[in-house]
Amino acid sequence: MRKGNAIFYSAILLTGANFLLRLSAMSFQVYLSSRIGPAGIGLLQLILSVTALSFTVGSAGVRTCAMYLSAEELGRNRPKRIYGILNGCYRYAALFGGLTAAALWYAAPWLASEWIGSPAAVPALRFYALFLPVKCLHGVLTGYFTAAERVGGMVLTAFLEQICSMLVTFLLLACWAGADTGRAAFSVVAGSCAATVLAYFVLSALRRKKLPGRRLAGKAPYRRIFQISLPLALADTLRSGLNTIEDLIIPRRLSLFSGTVDAMADYGIIRGMVFPVLMFPAAILLSLAELLVPEFSRCAARGSTNRVRYLAKQGLRVSLLFGLCAASLLFTAADALGERLYQNEQVGLLLRLYAPFVPMLYMDSIVDAMCKGLGQQNANARYNTLTSFLDVVFLWALLPRLGLNGYYFSFAVSHIVNFALSLRRLVLTSGIRLELPLRAVLCTVGACACAALLPAGGIRILVCLLVLLFSWLLAGVVSRDDAVWLRTLIGGR
Repeated sequence: MRKGNAIFYSAILLTGANFLLRLSAMSFQVYLSSRIGPAGIGLLQLILSVTALSFTVGSAGVRTCAMYLSAEELGRNRPKRIYGILNGCYRYAALFGGLTAAALWYAAPWLASEWIGSPAAVPALRFYALFLPVKCLHGVLTGYFTAAERVGGMVLTAFLEQICSMLVTFLLLACWAGADTGRAAFSVVAGSCAATVLAYFVLSALRRKKLPGRRLAGKAPYRRIFQISLPLALADTLRSGLNTIEDLIIPRRLSLFSGTVDAMADYGIIRGMVFPVLMFPAAILLSLAELLVPEFSRCAARGSTNRVRYLAKQGLRVSLLFGLCAASLLFTAADALGERLYQNEQVGLLLRLYAPFVPMLYMDSIVDAMCKGLGQQNANARYNTLTSFLDVVFLWALLPRLGLNGYYFSFAVSHIVNFALSLRRLVLTSGIRLELPLRAVLCTVGACACAALLPAGGIRILVCLLVLLFSWLLAGVVSRDDAVWLRTLIGGR
């Protein structure tokens, strides 16, 4: 099978899996919101933000390192060295994961009272600390499986992980948590930890079937592991810390705004309800992003500059068109989604407000993946850190004065700056030339305007999609060449 076909079929498999996983996760989020309300969702999001920072510190860049080094050795046709790479990454992850877990365990009461604002968060934080080292080891395995394009194993494990997480969480919510928001948060964390343990053992078993035995393993390249992981760890920790600070200060600073009724509920609506719906279609592109990192690493190792440019141009074009399509549908269906999913009018209003950012957000995920594959992860980390710092500064200054409008302004500025810097880095590294997508954007705006003239409902969404596709065809945004390219990927002549 040709390389292009392999990437296409892997992307299709991962897309289907990610779509189903995202759908089940969002459905479960809807169930949680109906059970504990927006304020409970807000508390849960704060706890998850702290655990995400803990995982970033504990994993210390090892997942990207394992993926990058494994892809490099596969690109040079030296698979026997991968065992040594994983051996070193395991020990690295166990060291940093264990130290971070101990720190989280002892700091949990202080974090819960001083930052999260609820002592009920302590059990969830400490339970997460117990399983943090396993999560870090699991990150090493997912990095290897991504580099090796072991898509089938990843999909199987992801489904088992999702089922386990939802089942454990549901049982704890039904039999123990009741309406207590602290217990509900503990249930979600417990489900996640149980799923990670299961996924780790499944991936370990799959890995043992394919990699050569210990006697064939090379020496662990600790120097390269530290050279790659530590700069990533520092940058990721700084950025994740800024993101966590951002999450923690939003309810506090928002409560100082005179027009705020319930700051925690507003935070829960934005982070726990609006953003999951906004990013739900991105499951399709995230599959492509996962596959592009090792593919770009292999091409860079072989010096295949033409293929790098081709993949970069196609990746940008596909993500832009998909993002414009998703944005138009989310903008048109915002009110219906807010009412059907959460029975909350504010969700629909905020969805329509943030929908124009969707093309940029979706493209940014692809741009970041391509930059990582080309060895530009440190530059991207610097950009992410800078824009996260801007976010914190803007939120601290604007939320007490402007409320949610201040959050919107901060979101827009930081994401636009981040995307512009990352895209510039990709252009300089890959050597591609950019073209302004004016026709595609104008057609999308026209489709939304046509749909707005119709009454709300399914007919409005259908008209928006049809007008969009036909206008793209008439304007030459998509053409016969795209059909030929797609048929070539599938394997046709």
